[in-house]
Amino acid sequence: MHVRESYVRRNTSTVYVGDVPVGGGNPITVESMTKTDTLDVKATVRQIKSLEKVGCEMVRIAVPDYDAAEALGKITERVKIPVIADIHFNYKLALMALEADVDCIRINPGNIGDRENIIRVADAARRHNVSLRIGVNAGSLDKALLQKYGAPIPEALVESVSKTVALLEDIGFTDLILSAKASRAPVAVETYRMLANRFRYPLHVGITEAGMPPEGVIRSAVGIGALLAEGIGDTIRVSLTASPEEEVEVGFEILKALFLRKRGPVVISCPTCGRCTINLGRIVKQVRKKLVNIEEPMVVAIMGCTVNGPGEAREADVGIAATRGNALIFRKGEIIKKVAPAKAVNALLREMKQVSKRRGKPRRR
Repeated sequence: MHVRESYVRRNTSTVYVGDVPVGGGNPITVESMTKTDTLDVKATVRQIKSLEKVGCEMVRIAVPDYDAAEALGKITERVKIPVIADIHFNYKLALMALEADVDCIRINPGNIGDRENIIRVADAARRHNVSLRIGVNAGSLDKALLQKYGAPIPEALVESVSKTVALLEDIGFTDLILSAKASRAPVAVETYRMLANRFRYPLHVGITEAGMPPEGVIRSAVGIGALLAEGIGDTIRVSLTASPEEEVEVGFEILKALFLRKRGPVVISCPTCGRCTINLGRIVKQVRKKLVNIEEPMVVAIMGCTVNGPGEAREADVGIAATRGNALIFRKGEIIKKVAPAKAVNALLREMKQVSKRRGKPRRR
């Protein structure tokens, strides 16, 4: 599918998290955060490997105390994707995390302490060749800024980020990724717009504490999607009260909806109307279940109407237009075969394999 993009991505520096480049025109990455007890090394490693399978490109791990910091080394040595240590309150935990071979440190200016603590972390990160994420959050804003502004408004969040950036730039540390999250999408969107106008560092974008699906998915899609459509955002995390795997899946769907990433099939289906005479929802669920491990980019259309179905999904690679009596299998809007509805899903999957094979063949010169 060829889509003309109506936006231009913001120009930023490139910062590495492990071997993953963030910003600088590189693909927007999708990350998540483990939801296990960090002390449970086996469970945490198992969850990270599960995240790898669904495409997660970086993972953040909470480091609430010294025991968790000591467990990090046992985790990093067993996983492949870059690990980000999430640090609050105690800068010494960041120093321990760096010794555990993490790939990035997230520090929160609202609770990490005075400027000397931040400098100590930055100096250690420089020695380990590790980047820092300055992660401001509306729920943990510095008390002085809360008193100054009266509420965690965008100006307050941006000032928190700006002070820390200025401090780190003064000591020559610029391997920085910035974030300033809020649970209210309008606040987050305006905050990131201000950051994008002020800095050239990559931005980690998200709506914090978005909630459970479907509300959390909607809030995240609205906030993150609005920013990405303006060219703002270099790495994203969808923060859901749900499994981290679901966070990653939603993240990729947001990127795919804006044609910013191609990973796995995009399934489109009609909303149904009085012409639909079958349980289209059941067919869609069957197809989605079969596609979960497929990484080949492809648009798959599932329509409940043979009148407009193929035409409405003309740009789809393959699709089904099904009624009670028969199911039409089509490619690029052209009908290629007719099968019984009960055989439609398997026929569609066979056609997808054929499309994939044709794409894999070398082009003739």
